[in-house]
Amino acid sequence: TPRTGGRGGSRYYSDGYREGFALECAAVKRVREAMGLTNLTVMIPFCRTPTEAKKVVEEMRKNGLSQDDGTGLKIYGMCEIPSNVVDADAFLDVFDGFSIGSNDLTQLTLGVDRDSELVAHIYDERESAVLTLIKQVVERCRARGKYVGICGQAPSDHPDFAEMLVEVGCESMSLNPDSVVPTKFRVAEVEAKLGMAAGAKETIIEP
Repeated sequence: TPRTGGRGGSRYYSDGYREGFALECAAVKRVREAMGLTNLTVMIPFCRTPTEAKKVVEEMRKNGLSQDDGTGLKIYGMCEIPSNVVDADAFLDVFDGFSIGSNDLTQLTLGVDRDSELVAHIYDERESAVLTLIKQVVERCRARGKYVGICGQAPSDHPDFAEMLVEVGCESMSLNPDSVVPTKFRVAEVEAKLGMAAGAKETIIEP
């Protein structure tokens, strides 16, 4: 079952991990400032509420990382909890965009543990409730001019899922290496049908 205890955003401002998070922030600063790799974007996983998102961003600010420091730092949130979709606008007031975590979003929406042989057969990212949430959050991100991509197994496993992502306007998708080439061809076909410019969607490889 997806862990719902001490993980994600709640750790970063907790007394038990605040010093550890400070080290993570220091590493990000070194990569962006000392090494000059300013294209590095920070992503906050499993952030449960907009208030928690603000706390994490404030903790980052205390450690020298701020969206308004003039360096172009962007902070994305993982969209992997139904609350991220239901309260998307409030989260997007804090974050610069979302990366949809389809694995946990599916488990938490359907109430299933994909690793349990008792209910794993129910797990399917293509269930209507999951698709509705994904389409809703993509729509909100696009309406707000915010980035939206997806990471998770679904685009690699289900060609029709990847097609849906292109159709609704998802900007990027991460894929298993063995599915990159066929999915890129399929994405190009869908874009052509929609009259989109070639290369308008970026396919990112995630091993």
